[in-house]
Amino acid sequence: MLDYELLKLIWWCLIGVLLIGFAIADGMDMGTGILLPVVGRSDAERRSAINTIAPHWDGNQVWLITAGGAIFAAWPVVYAIAFSSFYFAMLLVLLALFFRPVGFDYRSKIESTRWRASWDWLIWFGSLVPALVFGVAFGNLLQGVPLEVDGLMRASYAGSFFGLLNPFALLCGLVSVLMLSIHGGVWLMARADERVAMRARRIVLGAGPLLLMLYLLAGVWMIASGMGYRLAAIGDASGAMRLLDKQVVGAAWLDGVGIHAWLAPMLGMVMILATWFLAWGSRSGLALVTSSLSVAAVIASAGVAMFPFLMPSSLQPEASLTLWDATSSQLTLSVMFWVALVMTPVILAYTSWCYVKMWRRVRVAEIERDAHALY
Repeated sequence: MLDYELLKLIWWCLIGVLLIGFAIADGMDMGTGILLPVVGRSDAERRSAINTIAPHWDGNQVWLITAGGAIFAAWPVVYAIAFSSFYFAMLLVLLALFFRPVGFDYRSKIESTRWRASWDWLIWFGSLVPALVFGVAFGNLLQGVPLEVDGLMRASYAGSFFGLLNPFALLCGLVSVLMLSIHGGVWLMARADERVAMRARRIVLGAGPLLLMLYLLAGVWMIASGMGYRLAAIGDASGAMRLLDKQVVGAAWLDGVGIHAWLAPMLGMVMILATWFLAWGSRSGLALVTSSLSVAAVIASAGVAMFPFLMPSSLQPEASLTLWDATSSQLTLSVMFWVALVMTPVILAYTSWCYVKMWRRVRVAEIERDAHALY
């Protein structure tokens, strides 16, 4: 059996990979949905955009389910506290996600302009809200959440839904929406009808500099405000730990860390710029690669900055959840590791094969010719 401390680190990396995979894969779907009312000026053009993600959206959404299941199994305390504390935010995300698959399946069933326009706006809502809420969640985690734990390990959350909507968190939410909109725009450049792709390109070129500016602003805000926490003392990380068996002090996230902590945010900025230049040159295939890397780097920058914290507490810092003390047993992590070692390459190979086999443009002429067989 693998060393317990090593398993904790491995599952911190693996869950990070799952979250990044969800953001990249389903981010294309959310970005497409956000841009849908703008890039499509006719019903056929909007259907062209929708049918670029038709073969993939359900598989892409499984990344979120898998990440949630992995958090439940590897970090049960995080799962319990996060889902109970952010209950209304989670319900809002689930409500929004409900509209996308239903919208895809039902919008074209009736040849009514009002019917289809209504579903288009619901698809937009179902794409915008999750992108915004996930960014707001990261913004609140970086600041610390009002969490308390008593001597019996009973957690209580002293915040409210509207308390989550603070200025820094909303800025992070806006970064998330812009990032995924650009990601979806690059996807449409590569896969949608030429007229839709042209409009998506203009959006990417306009939104790229704004994303870079807001990403820099969020970083400067985080550093200048001194938000963050640091472990001053901790028990035996190679064994089972109680949540309160540590000392946590307030310190800026990037204080006292090596140059490696700056690699992810720097890569994020470079990839945002690269995506803009490639979109300007209409190199949509390479732009999709750099856009995916920018999404990965932006999420990784938050994870690396917060390491080893998973959910820091602003009310009771020693109750903060970390990867050392909020994990499952060694046996659980070990069994999960061997299952992931076998299944992850299989899933990645199959997903890649699906994208390769279905890679083509979805043109308006095809929609008009076969109007009843497509979304």
